[in-house]
Amino acid sequence: MSFVQDLGSIAIAGLGPGDEALVTPEVTAALAEATDVVGYFPYAARVAPREGLTVHASDNRVELERAMLALGLAAQGRKVVVVSSGDPGVFAMAAAVFEALESGPDHWRTLDIRVLPGITAMLAASARAGAPLGHDFCAINLSDNLKPWPVIEKRVRLAAEADFAIAFYNPRSKARPAGFARILEILQEACGPDRLVLFARAVSCPNEELRIVRLSEARADMADMRTLVIVGSSRTRVIERTGQPILYTPRSALGASS
Repeated sequence: MSFVQDLGSIAIAGLGPGDEALVTPEVTAALAEATDVVGYFPYAARVAPREGLTVHASDNRVELERAMLALGLAAQGRKVVVVSSGDPGVFAMAAAVFEALESGPDHWRTLDIRVLPGITAMLAASARAGAPLGHDFCAINLSDNLKPWPVIEKRVRLAAEADFAIAFYNPRSKARPAGFARILEILQEACGPDRLVLFARAVSCPNEELRIVRLSEARADMADMRTLVIVGSSRTRVIERTGQPILYTPRSALGASS
């Protein structure tokens, strides 16, 4: 008599920007049922320990190894949750899991795999400031770990030329402190000195900081890896008021018919 082991499941979950109130009920339910949590050290640490749960934490640059571990555990019948901050499909673990799935053994493709969305740093920062992403926008990851720097510069130039509001992830790290300074130079060349810039650090956390400046005032040292930077379009404006000003981009573009 043959025996076929029941296959497990993988939920690729977004934990949101930091505040536990911003974790979706769907993600909370998946974590409550999980036998294993797989993730980068600081994200895995956000999952409360409990009996019956094993947490597999690892370093930041081993996404494929982490994905293969998760798929292997699920193939053994485990209920695995792969955690990312923000949304797992935005510069996070969902793509890594599917890269591993595509190149892995065929039986992995029979697994129950779900992507559970979360609130991205980009959307959380935009909401805190007002609505700087209220019209067309794009997101660019400034890390050159997985793409060459000339590609990053080209995409920034083209996005600025197209007059998108631009959300920048991973703007400045200790390993590449000069890159973001170069990006600010490119933006000043393309957009001029008056473009509005939002520096949103540790959004939704107790040490949250928001700063709105003009491009001429923006400095590279205003950002680190916990900072989400949004550079507005030519239409982005600020409403001054008592307390935190409101940064927003109107819904219409110049030249649009009424």
